[in-house]
Amino acid sequence: MVESSSIILPDKIFFCGVPGSRWSGIAREIKDSGDYNISDRAPHRVYKHHGFNGHLEAYFGTGMEFSCDLSEDNLLAPFFKRDKCKLLLSHEWAYNLEEIRLQYPDDWITLIYRENWESFLWWKQAGGWDITYPNYDWYENDYTMRTKIKEQNDLILAFAQVHNLSWKQHSKYKDIFITTYK
Repeated sequence: MVESSSIILPDKIFFCGVPGSRWSGIAREIKDSGDYNISDRAPHRVYKHHGFNGHLEAYFGTGMEFSCDLSEDNLLAPFFKRDKCKLLLSHEWAYNLEEIRLQYPDDWITLIYRENWESFLWWKQAGGWDITYPNYDWYENDYTMRTKIKEQNDLILAFAQVHNLSWKQHSKYKDIFITTYK
């Protein structure tokens, strides 16, 4: 566990949101607090859009730099330091939330929710198929992307409902909601 102000953070937080949910920006806000490990940031992982560094850190997923393999070695691979809480980003954690909960009971799962169509539109505005990092080839085309966004959002909402999690509205983006399983 890592001490952060008055909160004791876990070693890892599995961070999950669909493409276009603005979750990368929220992850950047969280990591910039100084309480999180940022040693997974690297120049080849930077993708800029709308004048912002939209993507900075390692992503896990099919066809990505790191797979969604839940082994400790894979999860720690992007970090060259082992201190502080590590935020692990993947759209595909949505498919493994119960497995993550059981395999890593001392770590947290943070979920980002934004409505399907708004997420898809923002993903397109942020670059869509021209995004250079991470790799979105697994999603194949716009139809499959919309289908996967809905599927992942449904899984995120179902996990939150089963575990009676409370959603909080993001302070800046009123159509984005966040919850954490601890």
